[in-house]
Amino acid sequence: MLGKPLGKMDITRFMDGELNIKIHDNVRGKDIFLIQPTCAPVNESLMEALLILDAMKRASCNGVTLVMPYYGYARQDRKTQGRVPISASAVALLIETMRPARVVAMDLHCGQIQGFFHHIPVDNLFADPLFLKVLEEYGLGPDSVIVSPDAGGVVRARNMAVKLHCDIAIIDKERKVANECASMQLIGDVRGKTVAIVDDMVDTAGTLCKAAELLAASGAAKVFAVATHGVFSGPALDRMNACEALEAVFVTNSIPQAERVQKCPKLKEISVSAMLAEVIRRHADGESISMLFN
Repeated sequence: MLGKPLGKMDITRFMDGELNIKIHDNVRGKDIFLIQPTCAPVNESLMEALLILDAMKRASCNGVTLVMPYYGYARQDRKTQGRVPISASAVALLIETMRPARVVAMDLHCGQIQGFFHHIPVDNLFADPLFLKVLEEYGLGPDSVIVSPDAGGVVRARNMAVKLHCDIAIIDKERKVANECASMQLIGDVRGKTVAIVDDMVDTAGTLCKAAELLAASGAAKVFAVATHGVFSGPALDRMNACEALEAVFVTNSIPQAERVQKCPKLKEISVSAMLAEVIRRHADGESISMLFN
């Protein structure tokens, strides 16, 4: 979309499994944009990004902007119990050590992750404009309801509800262990409404499917879901296929979804390519990024 060719590099392995990076293009004095979501296999993806950053810097490039459509390890952003890491902060420190000029991410799990980067700027992009267009095409408007699947997503849901001029509802959930929701309660009225659950990511889809069933049982006419990052671990696709309450699930390709879309007819992929291309162009030309979302 930018009319620029992709850079050429080889990523191979030594016999013991270590990564071997080789950049083929001359990058001396060039501004580099490295696009690397740290999705599964997350450790491999993260290590690739770190080594490519090191290779580019040692090849005397002018600077590297690391574009991470999906920021892995983002869910552990604080200590919720004793003897656990703050993984989102640790990953930020690793990336900073490789000295990129800037990091561009999309819908970080929480805004405070930007603060884990002490010495480089971080742009956190939002997929809301893409979702708003899709939801309007499916008939969501003033008579609809935007639902936050937990208390932490209320701001995200409210922002979208304001733009659609519709009401908001919240699902209060109790989670005793990761990836497992113990109980849910709906705060708000969805009777006879078309409803959209808005979240930043879907992992095992257990919470999503339970939320959709709760909304349907509470009288919702139709239930859609939108999420920026489709992680879809374990039984996620089977759960969504089996959930009669869910009409469709829209996710971006911040994590590649081509194979999953074939396995789950309810799954709809929205491309972020045009958005990322425009952000990269604006960075290269010194234009405002925030104006793009205003």
